[in-house]
Formats: sequence, C-alpha cells, structure tokens
Amino acid sequence: MSASGRVGARLAAGSIRVRDSLPAILQITVTAVAAYAFASLVLGHAQPLIAAIVAITALGFVRDARPVRVLETVVAMTLGIVLAEVLLLAFGAGIWQYALALALTLALARLVSANAAFAIAAAVQCSLVMLVPAPAGGPFVRTVDAIVGGAFALAATAIIPRDPYRAATREGRRLIDEHVAVLGELAEALRSGSTDVAGRALSRARATQPLVEAWMASVDSGLAIARVSPIVHRAKFDLERQRVMLGGLDLATRNLRIIARRIEWVLRDGRARPEVADVHARVAVALGPLADSMRDVSAQPVARQSFAEIARHLDPVAILPDGPVGDRNTITALRPYLVDLLTATGLDLDGARELLPAD
Repeated sequence: MSASGRVGARLAAGSIRVRDSLPAILQITVTAVAAYAFASLVLGHAQPLIAAIVAITALGFVRDARPVRVLETVVAMTLGIVLAEVLLLAFGAGIWQYALALALTLALARLVSANAAFAIAAAVQCSLVMLVPAPAGGPFVRTVDAIVGGAFALAATAIIPRDPYRAATREGRRLIDEHVAVLGELAEALRSGSTDVAGRALSRARATQPLVEAWMASVDSGLAIARVSPIVHRAKFDLERQRVMLGGLDLATRNLRIIARRIEWVLRDGRARPEVADVHARVAVALGPLADSMRDVSAQPVARQSFAEIARHLDPVAILPDGPVGDRNTITALRPYLVDLLTATGLDLDGARELLPAD
C-alpha cells in the first residue's frame, strides 16, 4: 500500500472511531461540565478540578460502562484523595511526604482490589492532591469534589446512558463478519489449493478472540445499564437475545480455528478441493441472515433454516464418495461448527445435533 493509501486508511479508521465514540463524548462532556458547575456554583468551591477529573475518568471510553465499574473507579480515586489529604494534614507537603503518600496509597489500593487499574487511579489522584496547591475552602474540599464527580458519573449511566444495544450489535457484527471473511478465504484456498491463502485464513481465525471478548463486554455492560436506566430498558430483550447468540458464536469461533487449521494442513499437497470449498462458501452465505437477526428478530428463523439445511446434508461420504479420509475430515470438522451456529439462533443443543445426518 502506498503512503497516501496508508494515510487514507488511518483517517478512515479514525473517522469510524470518532463516529462510534460520539455517545461517549456527549456523555463525558455533559457529566464533567455538570459536576464542575455544581461544585463551583452550588457548593462555592474555587476551581473544583477534581470533580471534572473524577467524572471523566470514571466514565472513560471503555466498552464496559456498567455502573459497578464506574463505582469502582470512583471509589479508587476517592480513596487516593482522602488518604493524601489525611497525610497532607499530618505531615505537610514535600518530596518525602509525597513518596510516603504514594506508597501507602498503592499498597492500600492493592490490598482492597485485585484490579491494577484501581491502584493506578488511586495513585494519580493522590499525586494531584500532594503536588498541586490546595484550593481555598479548607481540608477535604477535594474529597467533596471527588464525591460530586463520582455521583454525577453514576447518575449519567442512568440518565444519559450510551446506547448499549447499538454498541453490542456493532461488536457482534464485527465477529460475524470475521467468520464470513475467514470462511471466504478458506473456500478460496480450497478451490485453488493454495496454502498461502489458507495460512492467511488461519491467522485471521486465530485473531478472533479479542472480538469475542469485546462483544461479551458490550453485552454484559449493556445489560447492567439497561437494568438501572429507564431510558434504555427496552434494549434488555435484544441484549438477552444477543447473549444467547454470543454463547453459540463463542463456541463456533473456537471451532472455526480448528477448521482453518485442518484445511491449512490438508492443502499442503497443493490439490484443489472444489466440493469442500462449496460447502464452506454456503456456510459463509448463511451467516448473512444471522448478522441481520441482530437488528431484526424476524431474520432469526431464516438464519436457523439456512444452517439447518446445510446441516442436514453435511455427510462427508455423500459429499465426497470417493474422497480420501483427510478431505472427509474437513467436512466432519464443520459439523460441530454448524451445531454451534444453530444454537446461536436459539435452537437447543439436542435439536441442533438431531439435524445432522447419522455418522
């Protein structure tokens, strides 16, 4: 790719990030400004920087915007501030006092929580208190500002939540799109007998776990938000449905890696296998309705019927009557994958297995 092409690709990726982050940008901006304004105008605090910082950090751009995660961040930051203010009153300001406060904050935070980010959040706030001149208002004014920022951040998760359904749907479609891409490359490799193409497909299949984890985090976060926010409560049904899909597609993703590895090994003889390629291509096409069903529940029966039709004819002997065992095994490897995809459409495991032809 040329230099201009790389720049264009980066700009396109950046534009997508900005578009996807717009709800979070709006939520963080409104919350931080509101927390600062409340501490300044209502409580009369001079330059309540901590209120805005806590609100911004607690919400952040992370996928997991559950209230419990926001609360954990607020507690960590408030802990660092309180401990620093106590030590500041007891020993005053200075380098050794800062070292003592920072070490104690990190130790206490690690004692309280196994989350490394918890300790870092507490340490950053401790540093602000110990190293930045104290505002007017007396001791613990910054603790009050932290509580204000945290309260506004928690309220924002319910009053102006990000769209959890949209975020989860986006992550789910990315995973399904990657399945389609891997199956397409495997079909191409099988038609041409190319181990290079099969190797690329295997590499893509092995890199799918972060997509599964991203979708899982989005679904879990979305459900937690939907339970506390009346604004997005309607999304709970669709998010529960996505959780079922996620369970099936998580297992299907693991089986996809096995399929890709088997095909890459079989193709080392360089021989084309068009019959096997056609089966993989049909599965890739059937994934389209499954992706559509994430937004339109009426597409779910279509996806199930598409997978069921492929599963009923997934007989290695019938597809390759004169084929070697290795080639038949590439068809056999698709059987558990199809079962997983069928369970992703809501079909129970026994019902999915019954659709397969007898061994």
